[in-house]
Amino acid sequence: MLHYKTHLIAEDAPWVVFVHGAGGSSSIWFMQIKEFVKHFNILLVDLRGHGRSKQIAAAKEDRHYNFEDVTRDVIDVLDELSIEKAHFIGISLGTILIRNLSEIAPERVSSMVMGGAIIRLNVRAKVLVALGNTFKRMVPYMWLYSFFAWIIMPRARHRKSRILFVNEAKKVAQKEFMRWFRLTYEINPLLKYLEEKDTGIPTLYLMGDEDYMFLPAVEYIVNRHTNSYLQVISNSGHVCNIDQPHEFNSRAIEFLRSISFKTRSECIPSAAGLAAC
Repeated sequence: MLHYKTHLIAEDAPWVVFVHGAGGSSSIWFMQIKEFVKHFNILLVDLRGHGRSKQIAAAKEDRHYNFEDVTRDVIDVLDELSIEKAHFIGISLGTILIRNLSEIAPERVSSMVMGGAIIRLNVRAKVLVALGNTFKRMVPYMWLYSFFAWIIMPRARHRKSRILFVNEAKKVAQKEFMRWFRLTYEINPLLKYLEEKDTGIPTLYLMGDEDYMFLPAVEYIVNRHTNSYLQVISNSGHVCNIDQPHEFNSRAIEFLRSISFKTRSECIPSAAGLAAC
């Protein structure tokens, strides 16, 4: 079972599940908790091998795992806490896991907020992945991660995000890092499938205007998928929840509250006394 932490405000309050990216941990959401807990129950998870989550079952220690395995880890936590349905907020690679969860268990997803969403790898990203796979056993993994972080978040204003993610990545064991890096072999076919499949689930993409590697693909996808919306945050890079936390929080909360209100409105009994949902 993954390590997780909850913040509850009421038994009947809607749940928001935060999913971090590769190399991070649930601590990257520290600028979100104070604002979100005013409106929602919160669930924070550390993905396998990250933060305070230990290896999933010693018997599987050397086994290669895939995106479905990592996604089902999150579903296991939902089951443990008897959370039937929730809003999901992700950053970077965490958005892929949320999108995959919406395929595996769409009935568990009320809506999705995708920060720094990875929808498609452009040429530069594919080159980075290829270089990483070529040199991953020749150079220290933290060199690779630091280099990737600088390429994705190159500007001076991204420095805080870059340092936070690099410091969190230092806590991930090299063997675990290699397991996660192997997931890059299946990322392209998975992204292609997810791009072609429209779930219809309300989705808000929050992207930094300086997220030059991933923003163009999101601009393309919102015009093809129903119930998908894009808001671009100024003076922000890939990790927009850290670069511009106030903007990220206010926009995400407004979106989630509108979804929660709509859901409750649909369930108000009609004049005839019959439930409308």
